[in-house]
Amino acid sequence: MSDLGDRIATTLRRERERRDLSVSELARRAGVAKATVSQLENGGGNPSVETLWALASALEVPFAVLVDEGVRSPTLIRAGEGTAAVPASSADYLAVLLSASPPHARRDIYVLSADPGSPRVSDPHPRGTVEHVVLVTGRGRIGPVDAPYDLSPGDYLSYPGDAPHVFEALTPGMSAVCIVESH
Repeated sequence: MSDLGDRIATTLRRERERRDLSVSELARRAGVAKATVSQLENGGGNPSVETLWALASALEVPFAVLVDEGVRSPTLIRAGEGTAAVPASSADYLAVLLSASPPHARRDIYVLSADPGSPRVSDPHPRGTVEHVVLVTGRGRIGPVDAPYDLSPGDYLSYPGDAPHVFEALTPGMSAVCIVESH
């Protein structure tokens, strides 16, 4: 079992039990198979970003709660070395959690990377969520699904994360820093 698999297993079971939900009920609310939830709680599987977002939403917790290492001392993560990397199932997209928000704070920081192909279209996050993106490399089309913006390195964009939104690479090797703020 991987460190990330262990963290997901422990946290998923803890959050599910905290809400007094059965595996079946959590699976129903998240729209995933019961076997998937059981497998993840046992440290197995290779969950996609979509699966973890669905489970986090059903549990009413930020995505980061499921993958955070919980380290609270100075932390240095060199480029390409993030340990909580989760791939998407429907796009060439990888989310690496850099910093989860501590209890009662409301921000998670990610490094996102993508290549041209299928864009990453995200369902709305909980009400009041705002995403802040700084494009680091390449060019991308990011923001609300109905009105995304074309960004170049150094561009900053803030948009409602509680509406459908898109992250699409226009050039190979696109990367961005994304801060998800919840209210």
